[in-house]
Parts: sequence; structure tokens; C-alpha cells
Amino acid sequence: MESIIRIENLRKVYGGETVLHIPQLELKAGESFGLVGNNGAGKTTLFRLLLDLIAPDEGTAYLQEVPVKTDESWKHFTGSYLDEGFLIDYLTPDEYFNFIGKLRGLSAAEQTEQLARFGDLFAGEIRGKKKYIRDLSKGNQKKVGVAGALLGNPDILLLDEPFANLDPSTQFQLRDMLHQLDQETNITLVISSHDLNHVTQFCQRIAVLDQGELVKDIRTSDQTLPELESFFMEKIRGEG
Repeated sequence: MESIIRIENLRKVYGGETVLHIPQLELKAGESFGLVGNNGAGKTTLFRLLLDLIAPDEGTAYLQEVPVKTDESWKHFTGSYLDEGFLIDYLTPDEYFNFIGKLRGLSAAEQTEQLARFGDLFAGEIRGKKKYIRDLSKGNQKKVGVAGALLGNPDILLLDEPFANLDPSTQFQLRDMLHQLDQETNITLVISSHDLNHVTQFCQRIAVLDQGELVKDIRTSDQTLPELESFFMEKIRGEG
């Protein structure tokens, strides 16, 4: 099976210091991939390189064998949400969804059908309120961003800290929704999170970034959570 995401010798340098270096990484279609690491480990840098938001100093990232830095066709099958900068904050959520839907070539009926799956997640607080995105809480902005990223049923979905700023109940709702999506479709999910419980409960594969390098890449099992907890506890002892 061909790789749907492939990284070859990807490196990013700031101020003469290498902040990310991944010699090789491949994900197959349909994999759910969790990326964990402490603040500053390079998770967001990796996402921004995959989405061509910043340029690598060396190497190439491929989405469905399309080199992201020289060919924009990957945008048609990739959904992503990293932070509020992905939103258009002077629009209402409904206006934003209409904008994304048109970009994805969705009819009004298709858009309505796809947004219906977020009913429980929205909890009556998002649609039909005539409230600008900038005036929503951080948690509700996150919901808008994740829903927008999923419009058009992308083949690849990249989410940076999707559980941050969500209350516990909403975190569980989002986790279960992503798990269902993973089970029922062939979408490739790449999710970073500080919550080890969430990622180990539905990601098939988990990698640890530490100081810009992949130091672990493991298939999820009953031993994954204890292994990750042990790794980060050792980090604390080593820094103490």
C-alpha cells in the first residue's frame, strides 16, 4: 500500500538551532496517528511543514505522493485545524461553513448533511446564533475549526491539540466522534495532544517527539499508556 503521508529528511532550523529533524516517516491510508511531546518538542512545527505554512530548510513532505512545497493539489483532499488563525473571525459560524463548503464544492444539501453529524458537539451553541466567531469562547471556536476541517470529507485530517480548551464532556464527545470517523471511513487522522489517555484510546499508532526528533513510534496496545507515562516521568527525573 502506498504511503498517504511521507516525510524524507525533513529539517527546520531557527536561529542556527535545529528545532525539527525527521529522517523518515510514513503513514498508510486509514491510519490514526497520535503525536505527543512536551511544549517545544516540535509538534506544531511539523504540522506547519506538512501544510506548507513554513518552508523546510531541508527535505520534503508528501501528501498522497504530492510534494507540498511545489504542488498545491494536496489541498483538495486535506483538512486541517491548528489554531484560531485558521478561522475567519469576522464571520458567523454559519457564514464560515458556507465559505468552506463552497471551497470544497459542496451543495447546500451536502453541507447541511455533513454538518448534522456535529449536532451533539455544537450543543445548540454554534449555528443560527448570528454571533461572530471572534466573540465565541475558545472552546466553541475549536468546535467551528474542527467541523470546518471535516467539511468535504477529506482523505487526510490534521488536528493540533483538538482537545485543548474543551470542557471534559466535550472532549469525550470529540474523541468518540473522531474514533467513529476512524472506524467507519478510510480517513487518515494525525492528531497532536498533551492528553495521553485520549490518543491511546483511539489512535492506532503513536509517536513521541522530543527536542525535534522522533524518539518513539509504536503501535498502540494495552502497554502503550504505561510506556508513555514512564517515558515522561523519566523526562521529569532527568530534568530535576
